[in-house]
Amino acid sequence: MLRKFLDRLHPAFDKGGRLERFYPLYEALDTFLYTPSEVSAGAAHVRDGMNLKRMMSLVVVALAPCFFMAMHNTGYQANYAVAQGLGEQMDTWREPVLAALSLGHDPDSFLDNFVLGALFFLPVYIVTMTAGGLWEVLFATVRGHEINEGFLVTGALFPLTLPPTIPLWQVAIGISFGVVVGKEIFGGTGKNFLNPALTGRAFLYFAYASEITSETNQWGEGVWAAADGITGATPLGALAAAKFESVAPTVTALTDLSWWDCFFGYTQGSMGETSTLACLLGAVILIGVGVGSWRIMVGCVLGALGMGSLLWMSSTGSDNGLVHLYPHWHVVIGGFAFGAVFMATDPVSAAMTDTGRWIYGVLIGVMTVLVRVINPAYPEGIMLAILFGNVMAPLIDYYVIQANIKRRTARYEA
Repeated sequence: MLRKFLDRLHPAFDKGGRLERFYPLYEALDTFLYTPSEVSAGAAHVRDGMNLKRMMSLVVVALAPCFFMAMHNTGYQANYAVAQGLGEQMDTWREPVLAALSLGHDPDSFLDNFVLGALFFLPVYIVTMTAGGLWEVLFATVRGHEINEGFLVTGALFPLTLPPTIPLWQVAIGISFGVVVGKEIFGGTGKNFLNPALTGRAFLYFAYASEITSETNQWGEGVWAAADGITGATPLGALAAAKFESVAPTVTALTDLSWWDCFFGYTQGSMGETSTLACLLGAVILIGVGVGSWRIMVGCVLGALGMGSLLWMSSTGSDNGLVHLYPHWHVVIGGFAFGAVFMATDPVSAAMTDTGRWIYGVLIGVMTVLVRVINPAYPEGIMLAILFGNVMAPLIDYYVIQANIKRRTARYEA
């Protein structure tokens, strides 16, 4: 019945119909519900079951563990702070909702934690999808193009890079900048050279520095409000502020967090970045279905560990707390795991050649640690490192291809 209803609407939206201008809206609904009926035409072509819709949907599925931790850990951090008497209970609209659901602030209650976290996360996600979706529809309508599924991934990634207490108007501005400037002005999905979600997050980082990098809102830095009026230090922020005296500062000494706490994700930070385990589960899915490049992921880890080791071995005499950080800590604190798995592997803005992916991944890992350690004003380096890698990716691929051409030319000439 639904298929017949859509088929009856099709002539009105098709070329020459009275609603032709709004065909992208019809096409978006039709292809969201059903597999497109169009087939390739012409001479020989490659058949592949991995179309754009399936690829983007698989990325969203891979993000499911991060979605879960975004809500569970955000609620846990807020409830734990309230239970420890570190702040007042919330006086915003969330408190009446919790009361109506007969829920409290028990950090040992999974339901209390998850629901409270959802009350932080869902408004950010809804605003992201609404504001970004409107820009997608506008550009598709003006250009007469279909509305593709690329924004599903951008709309899922962007809220996970944000702190739970970010003002919703900043969410709308950030995703608008990411979609319009980071993607649409270059032609839309498949033509952007920067990751749109990360572009929007970088815009917020620099445009509203006094708020985004303040004590209430940061991506893996400083402190953030666990609940209204409750704050606590993140590992990177604590180390960036610490100075070496007689004993090297450690994450555990400064924040009471162990390496395993950071690995599982029970730390403060942006909503989707805290759990390395959740990111690894997503990595397994992406690699298993052939969407994410394991070369980029491994390259990021190797680059971070290598540069972290070099700086740690040369830390003698430095008063920079981050220089004394053991290398294996770099991969579990801040947004490193999230960036390496979901941002750096963006198939559009990343390197395309296999050798280039190794170089690209290592470059991002090295730059992440360099930005974190050498410039403590930016203790979270993964965002800037990935954007730098995006810019360098075409150049990396160019030289890799030219090297291959030279080798093959020399082989055939011989």
